[in-house]
Amino acid sequence: MSDTWKACQLQAEHCLEAFRQQRLNEADLSHLSSLLENAWPQRQSLLYLQLRNTNPGSQVVGMSQFAEGKMVEPPADPKDWPYQSALAAIAEGWRVVSFPNLALLMDEAIPHTLGCEFILEKWQ
Repeated sequence: MSDTWKACQLQAEHCLEAFRQQRLNEADLSHLSSLLENAWPQRQSLLYLQLRNTNPGSQVVGMSQFAEGKMVEPPADPKDWPYQSALAAIAEGWRVVSFPNLALLMDEAIPHTLGCEFILEKWQ
């Protein structure tokens, strides 16, 4: 949990206690509202990872990343890519929004890496 969310939780608990003691005021709620507004993520980033196979722990063989509506150029050397597996990206807060399409693996005319694509998102 982020520090911002912890602050929101603490302020919410303060507001509940103030309410129970009948001393809740507008300033308490205004402060909570401000914390929540700042805590809510504003922009979606997308990460497309092509893996060797459908296992989220398998090696990344291709990637594309988009932040603030623009493509982020990955490092030229795959060893320097920010993530070497989908699991590594998940561990850093990325959420899977699309798993590999197994139907693509059935067609031998389609390169298998297309069927092993994970699409992840992060709100920042």
